[in-house]
Amino acid sequence: MPLYKNLDGTTPDKGLSDILKWQLVDRLTGKRKRDHVPFETPFVPNDGKSLSSSSPRLTWIGHATFVMRLGGQLVATDPIWSNRIQGAVPRLVQPGVAFVDVPPLDVVTVSHSHFDHLDMPSLKMIGNKSLFIVPKDNAELLRSAGLTNVVELGWWESHTVGGLTVTHVPSHHWSMRMPWDRNKRLWGGFLYQSSEGVAYHAGDTAMSEMVFEQIAEKGPRIDWAMLPIGAYDPPWFMQPQHMGPEEAVRAFELLGAKHFFAMHWGTFKLTDEPLGEPPQRLRKRWSEQALDASRMTILDIGGSRDLVDTGTSSAEAGG
Repeated sequence: MPLYKNLDGTTPDKGLSDILKWQLVDRLTGKRKRDHVPFETPFVPNDGKSLSSSSPRLTWIGHATFVMRLGGQLVATDPIWSNRIQGAVPRLVQPGVAFVDVPPLDVVTVSHSHFDHLDMPSLKMIGNKSLFIVPKDNAELLRSAGLTNVVELGWWESHTVGGLTVTHVPSHHWSMRMPWDRNKRLWGGFLYQSSEGVAYHAGDTAMSEMVFEQIAEKGPRIDWAMLPIGAYDPPWFMQPQHMGPEEAVRAFELLGAKHFFAMHWGTFKLTDEPLGEPPQRLRKRWSEQALDASRMTILDIGGSRDLVDTGTSSAEAGG
């Protein structure tokens, strides 16, 4: 099995000594940031009925999970409906739409093998009626769990389902599920191209001008970019693998995308930044850059937005 690397030749994963420094040494020396401000991630009830609509639409389930109607297909990104990540890290807010209220999914994309993105209990609940699209060398994980309707893609490879073409694109990250499979499975993001427009889901990624410039150069013009804004503190540990809000804005500008949708915050407490800080910093940087406010959306969990160029539909409404 190959060892994968990022476009710049690096693999920014951290070893056991780094984890111990962050989790133990920094805690004992008082260097870890403490979140003393109470915060409840915004949530709006959503009964899932709008997911049956034929119109292009995006709904945030939480973390990196969206359910999207595009090209006549119902798509889920990095689906995690579980109450805990790997039975350990608890979910802080319920899924935006309960799994029982989600119509049958046509396509499921999984960006990489980390447990908060490839959640096997959720994938098993979805089952073989859906088509799973995963990066190279990830299919065996699904097949070992009885999920056989799987397509593997390398960077810049595509697969078409009905009116939707899904293309796997680079990200700046790494992969590991067990100590012995470190960087043996590819990672990346996805472009979703249809006659209605083009969506992009970044998966997990650090800031990389090389990555985002290549996607802008080689891919179609992006209408709706789903970009991560959380899991960035402490920077010495997280910056090589995750973006903060300011870097996400820079990525958006490099991509030349029309609309920004925030993700990867507020659902699980994975890192040290205060839970409500990512959207605050995103709004601040957006204003500093004098960007059009109508082009940036921070959905409530359960919130939906019609995918239209005008960007005027219910930005933070459920249902």
